[in-house]
Parts: sequence; structure tokens; C-alpha cells
Amino acid sequence: MGIVVNLDVVMAQRKISSRELARAIGITEANLSLLKTGKVKGVRFETLAAICQFLNCQPGDILAFSEA
Repeated sequence: MGIVVNLDVVMAQRKISSRELARAIGITEANLSLLKTGKVKGVRFETLAAICQFLNCQPGDILAFSEA
């Protein structure tokens, strides 16, 4: 069981690069990469809100629950 991060899928659909998103929301590309791969233990709501605002999406578009 766990949370699946689909941020890379949403970014690809919108043709947004990691560099562009990282700069827009004010985090490093390294931290964005960790977030994209799901190697973080948490994400601030402020960061999640900034991502959603920039990508024009909902948190559920980026995060999903998987029982596998």
C-alpha cells in the first residue's frame, strides 16, 4: 500500500520541464526529482498548492493511492 506520485505524467501532458516547474514554484530541481520519484516522506501543502496552480491541476491528478 502506498501513495503513487504521477507528477511526471502530468508534467509530460503539459509539456513542462523539471527546470521550468522547479523555478516557478521555488524549489530545487533535486528536490523536485525526489518528489517525482516518490522518495520523500511528505510534501508541504504550500508546495503542493504551487504545483497544482502552475500545472492547472488538482492534487488527485498528482497523487494516487495504490493497494499494490
